[in-house]
Amino acid sequence: MEPENNKTQTLSVFIVIWIGQLLSIFGSAVAEFGITLWAYEATGKATPLTLIGVFYTVPMLVLSPFVGVMVDRYNRKLMMMLSDFSAALTSVLILILLLTGNLQIWHLYVTAVITGIFQGFHWPAYSAAISTMLPKQHYARANAMLEMAGPASGIFAPMVAGALIGPLGLRGLLVIDLVTAAFAILTLALVKVPQPKLSREGLEAAGSIFKEAGFGLKYILARPSLLQLQLLFLLCNFFFSIAISVRAPLILARTGNNQLIFGSTQSAAAIGGLVGGLLMGVWGGPKRRIHGVLAGWAASCLFGAVIFGMAQTTAVWIAASFIGVLFAPIINGSNQAIWQSKVPPDLQGRVFAIRRLIAWFVLPLATALAGPLADQVFEPAMQPGGALSSTFGALVGTGPGAGMGLMFVLAGGMAALIAILAYTVPTLREVESRIPDYDEIQIEPAGV
Repeated sequence: MEPENNKTQTLSVFIVIWIGQLLSIFGSAVAEFGITLWAYEATGKATPLTLIGVFYTVPMLVLSPFVGVMVDRYNRKLMMMLSDFSAALTSVLILILLLTGNLQIWHLYVTAVITGIFQGFHWPAYSAAISTMLPKQHYARANAMLEMAGPASGIFAPMVAGALIGPLGLRGLLVIDLVTAAFAILTLALVKVPQPKLSREGLEAAGSIFKEAGFGLKYILARPSLLQLQLLFLLCNFFFSIAISVRAPLILARTGNNQLIFGSTQSAAAIGGLVGGLLMGVWGGPKRRIHGVLAGWAASCLFGAVIFGMAQTTAVWIAASFIGVLFAPIINGSNQAIWQSKVPPDLQGRVFAIRRLIAWFVLPLATALAGPLADQVFEPAMQPGGALSSTFGALVGTGPGAGMGLMFVLAGGMAALIAILAYTVPTLREVESRIPDYDEIQIEPAGV
């Protein structure tokens, strides 16, 4: 058993890393806000914004099995630093293009590809590091802290970006991103992240990079409860992403490009995520983690998508954004705690990478569909006299943004229904009792 002082020291190290990530995510959110406004003002279309997400996600997913192997094989701290460095590199490239007057929308597609490749290391490395740094009773709380990092920075990032983009322009926001990324890299350089001990299954999985890359999928397929858990995320992510992909253009279209209202809804969502993370950190989540996943998905989709899409006033958008994102840390913290408890730490890089591949491989399709569906189908159909205006006009209104509002209602409703129906699947509902925790399985000493 690990001595108590070591646990305290490791918790302190985790907090240092978390602070660095909090500042880095804040800087990235500031820059992203400015880039979103620049791209929408330059094109006036939803499709370019959604394509940035496609170019970010596709390389991440294609390479994720091999990235997971590298996370397990090599120093996890270096993997974390690599992902932070790549984010800084793309900001430098965008800044140079902007300063020379050469920035075009397709440049954002290229930098999204670069970021997607290297950010693929971020989540598997950080998730796996939690298992080696903390005892499992703190997994949910630690995951909640990581979940809080985005919302906490997002509370102030839109306001800071909105206030500074006038006097400083996009170039100033990119400089902020660079400074915070440098701080995150420095905090990682100064701390020690423990490497995992080698498990029996880790020994059996050893081999070529292709064998080890395939092991993550083999591991999940051999455990139907874990597979069904990821398929739930696949389906819910697909429908929810169709809606969320057009969130920015929906608000901007319905408010005449009002940046203050857009920033306010972003901040409300961030506050909701922060409150949810604080709640999860104090509470620790439900005793049966699966309830946090299934009930959380249903509630998040109903508020964050269905009600949000129906809304036509700033007050309702703000309330729906807050409540919808409030459940995100509960969903993700509960889900992460399940996986971190079940999968041996030395396998988590490759297994978690395959997890993300299963849950996310439809996201490029969802985001690629969202823009054309909004611009060519739903928006024209929900203009006064449009094909769907008489049927759904009373629900979401008509005119600019109404078609995207209807997309929110339909896609969010489907995701909520899927989460509710998942309760009827026993192997999924009982995942925690059907799969033993990894520390209930014999762990071989390191170096065996």
